[in-house]
Amino acid sequence: MSKNAFITKQQAEEICKEYPTPFHIYSEDGIRTVIRNLKKAFSWNKGYREYFAVKACPNPFLIKMMQEEGCGVDCSSYTELMLAESLGFSGKGIMFSSNATPAEDFEYARKLDAIVNLDDFSHIDFLAKHGGIPEEICLRFNPGGFFSVGNSIMGNPGDAKYGMTPDQMVEGIRKLMKMGAKRFGIHAFLASNMIEKDYYPTLAAQLFREAVRLNKETGAEISFVNLSGGIGIPYKPEDEPADIFYIGAGVEKAYNEIIVPSPIKSLDIKTELGRYITGPYGMLVTRVLHEKKTFKDYIGTDACAANLMRPAIYGAYHHIVVLGKENEPCTKIYDVTGGLCENNDKFAIDRSLPEIEIGDLLAILDSGAHGYAMGYNYNGKLRSAELLLKSDGSVQMIRRAETPKDYFATFDFSDIIKV
Repeated sequence: MSKNAFITKQQAEEICKEYPTPFHIYSEDGIRTVIRNLKKAFSWNKGYREYFAVKACPNPFLIKMMQEEGCGVDCSSYTELMLAESLGFSGKGIMFSSNATPAEDFEYARKLDAIVNLDDFSHIDFLAKHGGIPEEICLRFNPGGFFSVGNSIMGNPGDAKYGMTPDQMVEGIRKLMKMGAKRFGIHAFLASNMIEKDYYPTLAAQLFREAVRLNKETGAEISFVNLSGGIGIPYKPEDEPADIFYIGAGVEKAYNEIIVPSPIKSLDIKTELGRYITGPYGMLVTRVLHEKKTFKDYIGTDACAANLMRPAIYGAYHHIVVLGKENEPCTKIYDVTGGLCENNDKFAIDRSLPEIEIGDLLAILDSGAHGYAMGYNYNGKLRSAELLLKSDGSVQMIRRAETPKDYFATFDFSDIIKV
């Protein structure tokens, strides 16, 4: 089985004439299509809205596209709130989900009238002091124990730092009601990158039951359930992509069985999908600089973990396409590496690929989420450009590559580095 890049070698070489490698490139058509299908899958819920997880791909050009498609934004920091405000988001267009939150972040979120999602019981008094309690507020739920789909354990919420216990949820809502809150949302993130098709319906059922319980025990109006993120993407060729229409129908079934017959009767559904929306529609393009043969065969590229660190820190799989050699047999075994002074700076280990030559272009797929966003400057490496392949076939630079001037911008040391 194989996966394909959304540009050809010829297209890549043309792009390289203006924008040297490495660079991340995104597909406008891919991103817009996945959002439209997501909205169709949840169209049965009149209050449904997707809040794109800014942390996954914080580029204003891409987020502006999502805004045009009707998405809100999920922010987790002061700077992400700044980005949201600069694009015209405010009020119910922003979900603010954070943890270990500084006072100024809460104050900024309240200034924008964002929906605040509280991670901890102690944050209730902290928010009251720094920004005030809004009429509608969300609480992050942690059921503890293990989270299972069928007979398979998908996550370990009890070991996660996020969310409140069931008892804290009840106590928190009662306290917030006395402080002026009138409507409540429930949020939970129990597992990551789930390609199991029943993950979201199972999560939804658990949150719907929690909503009914909280309504019964506190009398509070539960206005929405935020299913957060967690829907995964098929990083490996043999992985099955998520069937969003099956998922949407599964959530609807749980809703009709649990919410509709309850005193709640109806509530809005929210999602915060980052990886699912941009992950498959971004890739890192890099050129082969060297081949090293010692105990193994190493391919050295002009990209490194500073451009895509998931393989280095998680051992994550990203499929690699040798552009122009898509139909050639994978007869060679390579480690594909970058140039950091770290032995884990590898995009692939013992990967079967077509024979690679110096100068070849590699497309490292599915880097559209948590790719550029997790970049850093170790070894003085500079972050790459971000490009957008537009629907009309043209290419737009949506973030320039860093320069040494950017790297030294926070120093005031000597005339030598004031470049």
